[in-house]
Amino acid sequence: MSERTGREPDGTTARQAADGIPEDAMRRLAQLQPGEKGSLFTSDLTVNEFLLVREAGFRPLGLVLGSSVYHVGIQLGRWSKNQELTRLSQAMYEARELAMGRMEAEAHALGADGIVGVRLDIEFKEFGSDIAEFIAVGTAVKADGADPGPGGSWRNNKGRPFTSDLSGQEFWTLIRAGYAPLDLVMGSCVYHVAHQRFTQVMGNTGRNVEIEPFTQALYNARELAMSRMQAEAQALEAEGIVAVRLRQHSHHWGAHTTEFFAIGTAVRPLREDHVIDRPSLVLGLDA
Repeated sequence: MSERTGREPDGTTARQAADGIPEDAMRRLAQLQPGEKGSLFTSDLTVNEFLLVREAGFRPLGLVLGSSVYHVGIQLGRWSKNQELTRLSQAMYEARELAMGRMEAEAHALGADGIVGVRLDIEFKEFGSDIAEFIAVGTAVKADGADPGPGGSWRNNKGRPFTSDLSGQEFWTLIRAGYAPLDLVMGSCVYHVAHQRFTQVMGNTGRNVEIEPFTQALYNARELAMSRMQAEAQALEAEGIVAVRLRQHSHHWGAHTTEFFAIGTAVRPLREDHVIDRPSLVLGLDA
């Protein structure tokens, strides 16, 4: 069970979830004083996104972030066969979970109902080729008149604020259509693609031919990433996952080892009748 999936909303666990957050960050959040007269908010939403999030019935509270500098170890194996490098898969997943958990802890400290516009990035550092910083950033929001539906809460069934990587425009459209985000769900698989033997390379020279072992390896790796993302959504009792992206990263492992990373926003219905606004025609005045 992941750190985020296993956390409950009681005060003790919330304090434990805040472990690893710098004191400077907690002081910054305390100074925002959401809801107080004269308080300010911070956000990385664009002007249009900000206005649409407000139109959807939410008000921004503050920019929240989580960071984890993680040592991604090495794994030995038989390089002549296709195989998942399970230790690396686990490392890439756990590091992202730590960053996401700290971002959510900051949102909890602000009393947020959710986080919109989440960005999840990786930066490998110059002080170590096997050391990377995993960063999660988003805007914490509070429901301000938006109806959460029959459940009576915008938090998901794990008692945590919802997270979503949808843009402000997409978030507005989702809410207007009668759906609500539950959580940003993801799956990771680091896979080694077997090297071809010399005879195989020479046998394919000058021919149009499918390299079946490569096809099967990449197919398997994508399926593992997708199935893990779907398992997270099922644990949240989601109706579906929207805006799914399937990324491929080589990072620093070389040509034959790559990470497949699946990420999307799990959603639930707010009501039975999903009324979708008809698109309107807009004509530009530019020549």
